[in-house]
Amino acid sequence: MKPLKIVILGAGSASFALNSLATLLREPALRGSTLALVDVDPDALRLVRRLAERLDLEWNARFHIEVHDDRCAVLEDADFVVCAIERVPREKLWRHDWEVPLRHGLRQPLAENGGPGGFAHAARNIPPVIDIARDMERLCPDAVLIMLSNPLPRLCRAVTKYTSIRVVGLCHQLSFGYALAGILLFDRTGVPVPPGILLPNIPLFPYGRAFWATVGEYVTRVSEAIDIQAAGLNHFTWMLDVRDRRTGQDLYPLLRSRFLAVPGGRERLSRDLLRITGYLPATGDTHLSEYLPYTHNPGTRPWERYHLRPYDWARAERGRGELRHELTGTIEGGSSALRQLRDLSSEGICEVVLGLSGRGDVCRPAANVPNHGAIPNLPPDTIVEVPVRFTRAGALPARITELPPMISELCRREAQLVEYVVDAAVQGSRELALQALCLDPTMDDLDVARAVLDDCLEIHRDHLPQFHGKWSNERRCARPASLRAAGRGSDRELSAAGTHGAA
Repeated sequence: MKPLKIVILGAGSASFALNSLATLLREPALRGSTLALVDVDPDALRLVRRLAERLDLEWNARFHIEVHDDRCAVLEDADFVVCAIERVPREKLWRHDWEVPLRHGLRQPLAENGGPGGFAHAARNIPPVIDIARDMERLCPDAVLIMLSNPLPRLCRAVTKYTSIRVVGLCHQLSFGYALAGILLFDRTGVPVPPGILLPNIPLFPYGRAFWATVGEYVTRVSEAIDIQAAGLNHFTWMLDVRDRRTGQDLYPLLRSRFLAVPGGRERLSRDLLRITGYLPATGDTHLSEYLPYTHNPGTRPWERYHLRPYDWARAERGRGELRHELTGTIEGGSSALRQLRDLSSEGICEVVLGLSGRGDVCRPAANVPNHGAIPNLPPDTIVEVPVRFTRAGALPARITELPPMISELCRREAQLVEYVVDAAVQGSRELALQALCLDPTMDDLDVARAVLDDCLEIHRDHLPQFHGKWSNERRCARPASLRAAGRGSDRELSAAGTHGAA
């Protein structure tokens, strides 16, 4: 087979760079491929280049490694394009997404993927993602775009709706479901539970690579003992079936009873949904809460009952620097430090590349692809998260039985909301943007919706050019002028997604 060309956009992301580079470079079937690393942050790019070259030498991977600040220099003839970009400053913008609705009395749970904050986040990232896909249409029209950035379903849907590029979205959130099931079914899996694995819902940054490597290894071992079939939308999936892989025994009744019997305040929202629907959400309360109308009432303050706290932006920003420092230590360390990277659990990039290039027949328990009948009671073009088999024939989603009625209606509402958000962000339509906010489950006042939208579009004016006549989705294969040369003014606004960019 001919060597592949893999382009990583936003390669300077500390955690994703470490994982994606290690899992690609350690794979013998990819030996001799070209790896093009692209980022507009020159310092991050230099660091990632050092890591890639060190791993290539240490593991005799024989990759051809390129680095660029302009994607148009490397997209031609690419086979796969990995997108891990994010508007920066990440934490400052995210904080605005949470605080603007709060001024009008609306307290969002997280403000990353749902609510008015999720709208602003999507609207900022959709134009550059569409520009990437337009460039791909000219330079590598047969390449697959592997999306890691959030809000994942909205970015993937923008690509499928407004371009001809194939896209696969990857997220590791199902690992939470496996970790939870492994703890509750420890006597059935035979896998020892690492200390401290179920921490409060706080950013991943402070715990470092060693802790998350331990979590990844634990989840891998649990998934070898039990099989979870989960389906729905990204960050809004539900466990439909849980079985012992060795015997085929149905473990769901035991999982339900044990989860409901656990004392304490962990995942209270998930417990309530399990009692009501009979099915356990697979993603944890923090992400789950963004898609539901049950967590923001100012009178009853349910966020206190469910222990939902806002994101710790300052802590995350500090943690990003700590991860960069840790990455530098790994590069400068001896062979033993690099050997540890061989055991990192994969985010799925390597498996998608191997499967779609015909180098393997690979199944992922969760990937985001167009529905096309995988979940019969959701619209066909909805980006769903289901088990997917990757082969030379394409990304083949598993056929799921219909979602239970209440769950399907919650997902259907979110799927329609995605359509409004995508259309508003691509067309720069205030009318569609208002409709999106009015449909959002966090919104219960039309005047608040209007006021939040006005404030959002004004505060984020520089990052939402489409609403101010400064971006056109008709442009093909040309990057915005403000992003062409790295390191000058607004050129730094589009950079690596960072460690939280694809969870």
